[in-house]
Amino acid sequence: MAKEKSEEDIRQVVAEIKHPAIDRTLVDLGIVKEIAVKGNKVLVTMALPFPGIPAQVRDYLVNSVVEQIKKMDVEVEVELKITIMNQEELQAFLAMEQESWQGSM
Repeated sequence: MAKEKSEEDIRQVVAEIKHPAIDRTLVDLGIVKEIAVKGNKVLVTMALPFPGIPAQVRDYLVNSVVEQIKKMDVEVEVELKITIMNQEELQAFLAMEQESWQGSM
């Protein structure tokens, strides 16, 4: 059986995931907000910049987090909570997006 991973282990791995079109990590951009480990469950709260994000982009972001966690050789169920950024978080995201944009998906 795979060794149980700590919240810090999961955070370190997720913190490396970059946005496909912005040269920043999902953590830097505020998309990955919270990570909690409860037994064999990893609970990840992700905040999208605004409602109506194309499904292709949303699915890519969600799948990149789920797949990275599953690569850690853990037997884990990933549970996601998707929210929308508040105004302050959105402004920070947009500033980083403008500064670090590198192209479309």
